[in-house]
Amino acid sequence: MPHVLDNPVWSALTSRQSAISLGGTRARRFLPEISPFAALGEDSDAGFDELATMVPADGSVMLVRNGGRALSSTGALVVSPFEGLQMVARSVTAPEPSDEVIDLSEPDAPEILALAALTKPGPFLARTHTLGSFVGIRKEGKLVAMAGERFKLDGYTEVSGVCTHPEWRGRGYAGLLSRIVAIRIAARGETPFLHAFITNTAAIRLYEQLGFEPRTRMQGAVVRRA
Repeated sequence: MPHVLDNPVWSALTSRQSAISLGGTRARRFLPEISPFAALGEDSDAGFDELATMVPADGSVMLVRNGGRALSSTGALVVSPFEGLQMVARSVTAPEPSDEVIDLSEPDAPEILALAALTKPGPFLARTHTLGSFVGIRKEGKLVAMAGERFKLDGYTEVSGVCTHPEWRGRGYAGLLSRIVAIRIAARGETPFLHAFITNTAAIRLYEQLGFEPRTRMQGAVVRRA
C-alpha cells in the first residue's frame, strides 16, 4: 500500500493544506502565489490532462513523488526531470538554547524573500513563508540564516527553506535552525522529513549528521508550456 510520503504534495493538498490548493480529484496544486508544487492523484490520461490545465502560460509547476507513471514532454508541455532524496528524522536532538535564534513573522517577509532570492533554497514565492513557522538569525541588523516548514500532511511536516547568506556560512547556522524546526515539529507529535537534490551531497551529509535518514529516492519534474 502506498505511503503518504510517496506522494507528499498530493497528501498535503488533500489533507492539512487543502484550503490553499486548487484542482480536483485527479490533480491539484498550491495557490500560485504560495508555491509552484503540484501533484497527481491518479496516473491516467485524465489526470495528466487536469495537471496540464494548472501550468501557467508564463510559468511552471513542479512535481515530486516516488514512483508512478513517467512524465514526458508533449507538443504543448516541456518536462525537465530531476531526482531528489527524501529523508525522515529518526534521532534529531534538541540544540542548546541560543539567544541568536528568533521567530520570524509577517513583518519579516521582505527579508525572508530577499534571503531566499539570494541563496535559492528551492522554489520560494511571495507567500511561501506562510506555509509554516520560520526561525532565523540576524547579524548586523540583517537576516542571515533561516529555516522553516513547507508540506504538511497527516502525521508529518517538512523542514524546508534552509539557507544561509554566503557571507555567514560555515558557522553551523543551517544545522542549528534545522534542528530547532525539527524538534518543534516532533513536539507536536509529528515526524519531521525533508527533501534534497540527490546531487547536493553536502546538504545530505549535514542532514544525516543531524539525525535524518534516507527514506527513498524521489522523481521530480519541472513542467512548463512549450
